[in-house]
Amino acid sequence: MDKRTILAIVLAFAVVMIYQVFFVKPIPQKPPVPAQQEGQKAVEPSATKPPVQAAPARIRTLTPSKVAVPGQDITVDTNLYSAIFNTKGAGLKSFKLKEYKKELGKDSELIELVEVKEGMTLPLSVTFPDSSVPVSPEEHYKADTSAIALTQGQDVRKLTFSVSYPEGVRIEKTFTFYGDKYRFDLDVKVYNKTALNLNQKALLSWNQYVDPKLEEDSYGHLGPVYDIKGEVDTENVKKMDTRKVLGPQVSWGAFESKYFIAAMIPKQPSLTSLVMSKDVRELFTVSLEGPGNLVPSGQSAVFSYALYMGPKEYQNLKAEGVGLENAIDFGSWIKWLALPLLMALNFLYKFVHNYGIAIIIITLATKILFWPLGNKSYKSMKEMQKVQPKITELREKYKSDKARLNQEVMQIYKTHKVNPLGGCLPMIIQIPVFFGLYKTLLYSIELRHSPFVFWIQDLSAKDPYFITPIIMGATMFWQQKMTPAMGDPMQQKLMLFMPIIFTFLFLNFPSGLVIYWLFNNILSIGQQSYINKTMS
Repeated sequence: MDKRTILAIVLAFAVVMIYQVFFVKPIPQKPPVPAQQEGQKAVEPSATKPPVQAAPARIRTLTPSKVAVPGQDITVDTNLYSAIFNTKGAGLKSFKLKEYKKELGKDSELIELVEVKEGMTLPLSVTFPDSSVPVSPEEHYKADTSAIALTQGQDVRKLTFSVSYPEGVRIEKTFTFYGDKYRFDLDVKVYNKTALNLNQKALLSWNQYVDPKLEEDSYGHLGPVYDIKGEVDTENVKKMDTRKVLGPQVSWGAFESKYFIAAMIPKQPSLTSLVMSKDVRELFTVSLEGPGNLVPSGQSAVFSYALYMGPKEYQNLKAEGVGLENAIDFGSWIKWLALPLLMALNFLYKFVHNYGIAIIIITLATKILFWPLGNKSYKSMKEMQKVQPKITELREKYKSDKARLNQEVMQIYKTHKVNPLGGCLPMIIQIPVFFGLYKTLLYSIELRHSPFVFWIQDLSAKDPYFITPIIMGATMFWQQKMTPAMGDPMQQKLMLFMPIIFTFLFLNFPSGLVIYWLFNNILSIGQQSYINKTMS
């Protein structure tokens, strides 16, 4: 086997290793930057409000009770999720996804998006910082119902929490649920029945506890994620230690895991900032801070949000129209290929109902698409075999003159019209498809816990018995035996280690990716056998 073949395989191996080292690792954390250095402007009052000088309203100052008083639970049940709200803070106590489990198996628990400890402020709490409405996140609200059931598909129901103060201020939090969506809406309305104008600035917060002993997932991110001015960024919970204010122009702010997300979407992104913080209890808070404005006496103001709580399913996220689909880590440089592959997999799944079979079909389609190029490559390898004796003679003749040797070898290539890099083409073509499918299999919720056959019950996870990687290594060894032996004996011996190296490399790759590479090898063996017979 000659140097060009070695170059092709080493190139593929090097790209895979470099990708693993530099691209597949825990999400890097930017050093905390004070809000003043972020280059962000202060939130300005809404231009639609009258320029009335506000007087401080004498609203009572709320302090958390020393004795914790439990609130009343309000259940919301749909075909997609089961949620529990609580009148204490009108916050979210639980949100379980009915179609997704934590582990494989019938007895596994459902995915829970809310994680807070006893005494911690619940997610979706609303406060009014720096305003004359000192609402505590622990304030007790009244609910207009005790339970909501939306099991008829496209039903729409509302849940309203309200709290009134003796001085004449009333706050309502109205959630609107849709029976067939993971998205629901929130309107926070402030009624000013006092004789004074009120300053207000709403702060909607998502609170999440993260166990400090939790091991980091090298392939996924757990923590805050946000979109500011069209740029998606994340925070590393292990390194986050200061309060950070970013924005405005916040399209959305969220708390995510590898496959699921709880996102808050403001209706006024250009006037919304993002606030992130962490306390000593390992409670992380992601908040949307709205614009400051005035509520004249006798009038009301509304802060509106959209909320998405569910899987990172591309079409559902894209339907929000704010770039929420960019929370899926397909990678900026390979996204152009990962998305079409995902769409192709979903299309084929509608017919075959098995993503493993869909992967095999895509592998076959790719091989057919590049069949002429593959034929040309294998023919080039055959031609290289014919000139190999002459090259061996030149190596012996000019072993002390490398420059002359290279010159004579290139002349032989030119005379016999042989492309020394022709054999690299199949490997080079596979690399983008390999990485595109790698991202698709690793981060697409559709492939999570998706079975193939027998022992492979999760195409996004490694083969539990390492059967497919071993077979894949065997097919690589088979390909080597079929390839014309060229190069010096030392090169040939070194090439024998490549199937072993690739086998160990693929042991922990998603089984769906190994299936792609395995069947690609099998098809390549068939194509190479055909070319060898026609040229013999």
